Amino acid sequence: MYVPKYFKVTNVDEIWDFVQENSFGTIVTTEQGKPIATHLPLGLNKKGGDYYITGHMAYGNRQWRTFETCEDVLVMFQGPNAYISSSWYGHEEVPTWNYQAVHVYGKASILEKDELIEELTIMLEKYEGNRENSVLWDKLSPDLLESELKGIVGFKLKVTDIQAAYKLSQNRNAMDYTNIIDKLQNEGNPNSEQMAELMESRLKNHI
Repeated sequence: MYVPKYFKVTNVDEIWDFVQENSFGTIVTTEQGKPIATHLPLGLNKKGGDYYITGHMAYGNRQWRTFETCEDVLVMFQGPNAYISSSWYGHEEVPTWNYQAVHVYGKASILEKDELIEELTIMLEKYEGNRENSVLWDKLSPDLLESELKGIVGFKLKVTDIQAAYKLSQNRNAMDYTNIIDKLQNEGNPNSEQMAELMESRLKNHI
């Protein structure tokens, strides 16, 4: 991923927080030289000094069969994004796009059954734990769980490299920056509003 110096993020804790908050990612491998991708909810685990991205996909999805032959698997995570009009600047410039993106690389392998159950238990707890009538692993019938396990394949990706870019108008002067926030807030677009909130939060945290 091309990451200009203005937008490069190197704080590992900040990156992993982003991954946890934007955990619906895209996993990319190759099959006979052709890229293939699957969009999945993913987990993040740390064991010792190593980080792992975990997840599962349908048994019928052929992508899991490429893990063995791919030396590097790419997983992409995205945050809010929004169009930035250059009419919002105090000088002549071209339009651009603000975004957050994290690319994670590593070697993927298939989870054993007990590892898959652990991954599914953690995922259900994350997304169901605070819900009324939460659907947790130990609340589901053994027959249903056993049937579902036969239809999916779990995997883990041992992280070997991370690239992160937060393009949030950091290269603009203070007047342009605050004006961009104001314009985004009034676009009437949910993506623009999310970007404005993100930029405003960054501004407060850097005061």
